[in-house]
Amino acid sequence: MGRALLLTGTVGAGKTSVAEAVGDLLAEAEVPHAVIDLDWLRRSWPAPPGDRFNVAMELRNLRSVAHNYLEAGADRLVLAGVVETGEQVRQCHDAVGVDLTVCRLKVELGVVQRRLARRHMGDHEALRRHLDRSGELDRILDDAKVADVTVTTTSGTLREVAADVLGAVGWE
Repeated sequence: MGRALLLTGTVGAGKTSVAEAVGDLLAEAEVPHAVIDLDWLRRSWPAPPGDRFNVAMELRNLRSVAHNYLEAGADRLVLAGVVETGEQVRQCHDAVGVDLTVCRLKVELGVVQRRLARRHMGDHEALRRHLDRSGELDRILDDAKVADVTVTTTSGTLREVAADVLGAVGWE
């Protein structure tokens, strides 16, 4: 019986990078696992009307991918993505079909702005869009309180943050 961890947070919080580092630590500990970036499971165009972020496709794909990894022997699923509501957490839980812990990665917005400026260097439109979304999403997550645990990613190496995440969720 597997378990799943969903790393959520605002744009630029480090969800994907921390998920990869958690995967590295699990591999070092010889824990069978899979790392899944939810953004890639929903990346198609156009999104259907009324589903701006193509969440229905993300969940549909997550159900299949999670099942495949668990059937192949993964004991842990590490997911990186955004959940804004308790309903979205429930849908993710239903899609993976195993116990799900949500960890919010919290970061100072000034750090997010610097990270996004590096990520979108030369693409001013994408930078503006992501900067606007980062503050909005940070407020949404503050209000929604969907996380079981919170880990700060403002400082520390990826490996240190990943170790903090594993400790916070009891996967040490």
